[in-house]
Formats: sequence, structure tokens, C-alpha cells
Amino acid sequence: MSFPFYFRTLVLFIVLAVGAACASPPTGPSMYELRGSAMGTSFVVKIVNNENKSESQVALQELVQTELALVDGLMSHYRPDSELSRFNRHAQTTPFVVSDETFAVLAEAARISDWTKGAFDITVGPLVEAWGFGVAPGDEPPSDALIEELRERLGFAKLRLDPEARTVQKNATRLEGDLSAIAKGYAVDRVAEALESAGFSRYMVEVGGEVRTSGYNQAGAPWQIAIERPDTGVRLLQTTVPLTNASMATSGDYRNFYEWKGERFSHTIDPRTGRPVNHTLASVTVVSRMCMTADALATALLVLGPEDGYRFAVANDVASLMAVRQPDGSGFEYRSTPAFERVLSGGGVE
Repeated sequence: MSFPFYFRTLVLFIVLAVGAACASPPTGPSMYELRGSAMGTSFVVKIVNNENKSESQVALQELVQTELALVDGLMSHYRPDSELSRFNRHAQTTPFVVSDETFAVLAEAARISDWTKGAFDITVGPLVEAWGFGVAPGDEPPSDALIEELRERLGFAKLRLDPEARTVQKNATRLEGDLSAIAKGYAVDRVAEALESAGFSRYMVEVGGEVRTSGYNQAGAPWQIAIERPDTGVRLLQTTVPLTNASMATSGDYRNFYEWKGERFSHTIDPRTGRPVNHTLASVTVVSRMCMTADALATALLVLGPEDGYRFAVANDVASLMAVRQPDGSGFEYRSTPAFERVLSGGGVE
């Protein structure tokens, strides 16, 4: 399916799996399918065993769970024993040594933050909490005074990373990190790399909607990854994307929000204003080589909005599909970048 480079209404289609039970089983290599829960969400991993390896389903399930548990133990904003939580409690300006894994995520977060001029910022956590979308849920906006107070003490530029010492240093004692918008993508990358180390080259890893693929599926074709239509009430298919050797992540404002005195507040906070995004962009999908990059960029583009986000994506050759609410509330208009069109036509990502 092709999307033009300008706005238009997408005719929604739904793929129905009719008669799946009586369909002929696929020929060719066998496939492992692993499912479970981790990091507060669900995961699905499909592995095509074209190398005819003899690993047991149990061993592969343990491999996946181990990688996800590692990331959760290091980067969870909700676990008081995580490395990230210990860093947040480190109310000093002295260097704090972190693991290789956490440093890799911080370094990529810094790159995306610089690239998007602050539209992506992992220090936004206190504002997320203040707006009621953090550890302690709420349904009432904070005062203007609190918003300004928190904005003054935030900003990724106030964190200093030292790759040689593998340390992160605050220039303000109350600075905190929140890796929620990038850690899940990194977890997908960790599982993918573990599978490759185990000798598998054809797989699909999905954790909470973030996806990474390698090679082809069991039928010898690209993995078909669905994008959900950004409706609040029902889950409908917007389109599918053929992926191989690429990752995909989607961010949206349509699942996690509340209304207060007739005004709608999204969980996506613009670090530059300290307030929830307030525009017509409902969801953003990004395709990239690494899943943590796609994860962070999807959030950044959602913050930038339908105009600035689209211009940024086109100028930087980001493969992105944006769903924009129509003014009359009748549906969505969709905008794809040239790089996303290449993905749809089977060209992959650069």
C-alpha cells in the first residue's frame, strides 16, 4: 500500500484471517513462537529455525526473559532498586558510574535530544509525574507555578556523559532521568542481538508494540508488521508494513490521557513547554535500523507535531508515517515521508 507525500484520507482496510484453522501448514523451516510478560507489558518473539538448531523452546524463552529482565532491572522508572532509580536518588553533582547497557541508552538519548533540539529529553520525568502520568497517577493538571519550577531544573544538557569513565554527572542535584521512551526499544535490540549470538538470523521481536526484524518470515517473505489505527475505543488495523532487517516503533496520544474541565491532556509532555502536546498529530510510526532509535524518534516527532515533525523527518530522511486528526473529527489523514514510501515498496532503511 502506498501513501502520497501530502495529506489525504486513508481508506481503512481490515485483514480478516478467514479459514485459518483449515489452511495448509507452511512448508519449509520450523518456527519457534515465544510469548510472555515483562517490563509491564507483553512480548512476542518468532524465530525461524532455518539453521535446524536443536535449542529447546524453554531455553529460548529463558534467553528472552533474561534479556528483558536485565533491561528492566537497570532502567525501570518504577522499580526503586533499578540502576536508574539509584541514579535519580544520587542527589550530588559527582560522577555516577553506570553499566555499559545504561550508558549505551543514555548516549543514544543524548544524540536524539541534540538532533531534535530538545523535543526528546529523558529528564522530563518530574513533569510527567506532575501531570499525573507517572508512578502516582493523577487526573488534574499542575499549577503554572509548579510547571515553571520543574522546567527550570530540567534539561538533558544538564547531564554530562563520560564514555571513558562510563559515568553520568548531574549539574543540578535534583535532576532525574526517565528512560521510558527509549528503554523498551533497547530491550528489543538486546533480545535481537542475543538471538543473533545464538546463531539465529530470521526473527521478529515485539515488546509492547516496538518491533525488530531480521531476515524473512517462515514463508520466505518480509515480516508483515501491523500499524494500529489511532482510535481510543477500538483496535483496528491501519496498514501493514513489510519489514526485514529493520525496526519499527509507534508513539501516540490516544491511549493514555485524561480530561479535566472539558480539556484533554495527553501523557506526551513537550519538554520545551512543560505541558502535554496540544496539536492534531495522533500517532507517529518510525522505521529505523535500531529499535531504540525508532522508539526515541517516534516520541520526538510526536512532540514536534504534524508540521515541524514532518519537516524534520523529511529533511533527515527518517522513515515515518503520521496520523493526523481531521478538524471535523471524522477520521484521520495520513502523511508518509519519502523514506517510509521506500520501506513500503520493499526498499528497507538506509
